[in-house]
Amino acid sequence: MFSSTSVIELILPIGFTLLLGLAVFKFILSRSLFVKKEPANIPHGSMGWPFIGETLGYLKPHHSNSIGSFLQDRCSRYGNIFKSHLFGTPTIVSCDLELNTFILQNEEKFFKVYYPKPVKDILGKFSMIIVSGEEHKKLRSVAVNFITISKSSLDFLGYVEKLAIKVMEPWKNQREVFFFQEAKQFTLHLMLKNLLNMEPGDPLASKILQDFLTFMKGFISIPINLPGTSFAKAFKARMRISSTLRDIIRERRGRNKLGVSKEDFLDSIMKNEELNDDEKISVLLDILLAGYETTSGLMALILYFLAHSPSALQQLKEEHLEVRGCKKDSELLNLEDYKKMEFTSHVISEALRCGNLVKFVHRKAIKDVKFKEFVIPEGWQVLPVFSAPHLNPSLHENPSEFNPWRWNDAATSKKVTMFGGGVRLCPGAELGRVETAFFLHHLVLKYRWKIKEDECPISYPFVEFKRSMVLEMEPIG
Repeated sequence: MFSSTSVIELILPIGFTLLLGLAVFKFILSRSLFVKKEPANIPHGSMGWPFIGETLGYLKPHHSNSIGSFLQDRCSRYGNIFKSHLFGTPTIVSCDLELNTFILQNEEKFFKVYYPKPVKDILGKFSMIIVSGEEHKKLRSVAVNFITISKSSLDFLGYVEKLAIKVMEPWKNQREVFFFQEAKQFTLHLMLKNLLNMEPGDPLASKILQDFLTFMKGFISIPINLPGTSFAKAFKARMRISSTLRDIIRERRGRNKLGVSKEDFLDSIMKNEELNDDEKISVLLDILLAGYETTSGLMALILYFLAHSPSALQQLKEEHLEVRGCKKDSELLNLEDYKKMEFTSHVISEALRCGNLVKFVHRKAIKDVKFKEFVIPEGWQVLPVFSAPHLNPSLHENPSEFNPWRWNDAATSKKVTMFGGGVRLCPGAELGRVETAFFLHHLVLKYRWKIKEDECPISYPFVEFKRSMVLEMEPIG
C-alpha cells in the first residue's frame, strides 16, 4: 500500500510523444549533471533506463515469502545496499537491517517521509502517511487515543468475538469460502462499528465497503488518472468515501445539537477543536484503511501458512482448547485470555515475518548522510525494504520456512521490522493482533480447511491472492 510510480499525463498521442521525448531529454541532462556531483563512496548499482529507471523490475510481482528476482539479483551483484532509479528519482535501496533501523530512527533528523505525487494525491494532504512534524504528531495522537480506548473496551472486544462467530456461522453449509473477501468485510465492519457505531446491515456500511474495494484495487495500480483506469476509479472512490464521512459528521452534529449523543469515537473526534473537518475525515480514513487492509491480510496469511504446517496448527488448537476450557460455554474472551495465547502470538509474528504485508516505505535524505563506508546524497530517495532482513538466512535459520517456534528466542524480535519504527511505529499493531487472535480462537476450534495447491500470497508489492484464497471449509464435529 505504500508504493506507486510516476507517470506523464496522457493528453493526445502526438502530445504524449513530444512530452515523453522532452522528459527523457531532461532526465538524461539532469542525470549527466547529477553524476558529476555523486560522492565517490555512494553505493554501487545500476540506474536502468532513462526516466523509468528500474521501477518496473522493482515492482514485478513475486511470492511474498521471497524478496523477488529484482532484489535477489541486485543484492548478489552490489550487496544489501545499492543505488537505483525508482519512481522517477535517484534512489538508495536498503535490504540491510541496520540501515533500515537507522533510517526509521532518524526521521526528521536525516530523513523525511517522501511519497510519489500520485500517492499524495489519492491519500489526501492530511493523511498520516504523508504529513510530518507537528501535523503528524497531532493526527497520530488522535489515532493512538482511539487504539488505546479500543484495546481496553470490553464492549468492543466482545463485538469482535460476536462478529467473528456471526461471520463463520454460514460456513457450515458452504463447501468453499473466499476467505480473503470474508476477512476484508470482517475487518472493515469492525472498524465501522468502532469508529462510527455502524452495524454491518447499515446501507452506508455496504456502500463504504464497495468504495473501499475499488479504492484499494486502484491505489496500488499504475497511477494513470484517465477515465476508466483503476487509478482514476480509486481516486473517485476515495472522494466518495470522504463525502460519505462528511455527511455522517454533518448528520451527527445535527443530532448532538438535539441532545442525542452516542458518545463513540466519532463524537470524541468531533469535539477535538484542534482538528478541522478535513483533518478529522483524514484520520477516520487512515484508521479505516489500516484496520481494513493490514488485519485482513494478516488473517489470510496465517490461514495460508497454517494450512501448510500441521504441527503449528495442532499446537495452536491445543492452546485455544486450554483457553476455552477455562471459560463457561457462552463466556466471551477478554484481554487476560489474550495474554495467555503465547503460541498464537508467535503464529501471528511468524506470519508477518514470512508474509511481509508491508514490503517497503519511502523516505528522502534531507542532507548528505554517512552510514558506515557509504554516503547517501542529499535529495535522494531512500527505500528501506523490510522484507529483505525478514528473509535473510544470516539472520533467520531457514527463513522461507514458517516456524512459529523461532519466536521462543526473544532475539528474533530484534531482527524484524513488522510495524515500521521510530515516530511512525504503527499505533494499531497490538489491536490488530488481538482481533486476529479472537478470530483464530473460534476458527481453529470449529473448522478445518484446505487451500488449493497453486494458491499463494503474492507481493504486488501489496499482498494479494490469485483467487482471494478459496478455502475448502469443513466443520469440526
